[in-house]
Amino acid sequence: VRTRPLLSSVRAACKRKGRYTTSMSAVLYNPPAVSINSSRARSSSHRLNTSILKAASARTSAFKSRVQLTPCVSRAGGLAMAPDTRSKVMRSKVVTRDSAVGTAETSEDSPAPTSAFVVGIMWFFAHQLIGVGNDVIMKFTGQNLAVAQVVFLRFFFATLSMLPVMFASGLSSFKTDRVPLHIARSALLAGGIFGYVQGLTIAPIAVVTTLNFTIPLFTLVLAAVLLKEKVDATRWIGTLVGFAGVMVVVQPGGASFNPAWMVILLSAFLFASLDILNKVFVGKESFWAMIFYTALFTTLICAYPASLAWVAPTPLQYGLLAVLGGGANGLLFCLLKSFSMVDASALAPFRYTELILSASVGALMFGESIAMTTVLGAVIIIPSTLYVVWAENRKSKESSSEKAQ
Repeated sequence: VRTRPLLSSVRAACKRKGRYTTSMSAVLYNPPAVSINSSRARSSSHRLNTSILKAASARTSAFKSRVQLTPCVSRAGGLAMAPDTRSKVMRSKVVTRDSAVGTAETSEDSPAPTSAFVVGIMWFFAHQLIGVGNDVIMKFTGQNLAVAQVVFLRFFFATLSMLPVMFASGLSSFKTDRVPLHIARSALLAGGIFGYVQGLTIAPIAVVTTLNFTIPLFTLVLAAVLLKEKVDATRWIGTLVGFAGVMVVVQPGGASFNPAWMVILLSAFLFASLDILNKVFVGKESFWAMIFYTALFTTLICAYPASLAWVAPTPLQYGLLAVLGGGANGLLFCLLKSFSMVDASALAPFRYTELILSASVGALMFGESIAMTTVLGAVIIIPSTLYVVWAENRKSKESSSEKAQ
């Protein structure tokens, strides 16, 4: 759509034959009916078509190189590959002979329409509502069933709900040559979800949600240690401030300190480790294969621990856990829809409205009260993580700009 210099001779030939278009598809698949009686004309036509194809291929490769995928760990139990909408968006207008416009226009850096932004935010809120609903189910079922059993049934039903998607995508979607990667991701995910469910059974939902906000802080530390990424002083300060907020919530050494709450921080650490693994291996496996096999191997990993403490679930519990498994994939779907419409960095501030939802649901359904230490800790953790995420996005944007140049 941006090869006007190469298409000038094609337009001239089309005008002579009474056929005028600037659509690339029309040029490639409906070529102008020019006379090619001489060998010289045939050679010129071949060179022109070859130039058009090469230019289109180069433009496509350049566009793909600018579009980056951002790995996002979610409680859906898989990898949410969010397209980085910071990259330039190119839109073209197909011009026909009946149109008054003579050339194709291209707009770069076009802002997303307001309606698309609103719809993207609504999808993100739907993701949060499903997430809080999943928390309620896990907290409710975890009061009577073993945590390992809840995790096992969650991923068992998540695997079953993924089968129609896999078959609809074709049998080739089942192909994978990275079984060790799937097992490693599943082990980290099983540990993270186990700690998360365990935390829900011993702490208010608002506390679990607040401490779960520390995942970006742990990710920054692990990236600096394991991936040798350079972290400037301001991001280290933001991370330290965030962990200070954790101390306010947990209150180590205080009368209300509960050592069992540390399992929630361990869960956040494992989720951050999973994020690091995704950063290393992103793009080396198909998206649907990563989602399906992660759920499958997590089910297999949790099968034995669940069998040791198995209690026959009631029909109600089976129904809730089936909803939980489907909700895990529904949560991921809503998250991807929101990322397709709104930049991931623009969605970051809205993520913390989940704390309001969690606190409200906990108070209404479980009679939980919010301690002032939780509120104060959230006031410290949320701005610090927002800054760390903002600084990381700025760094990625600068790196992308340097590569483009």
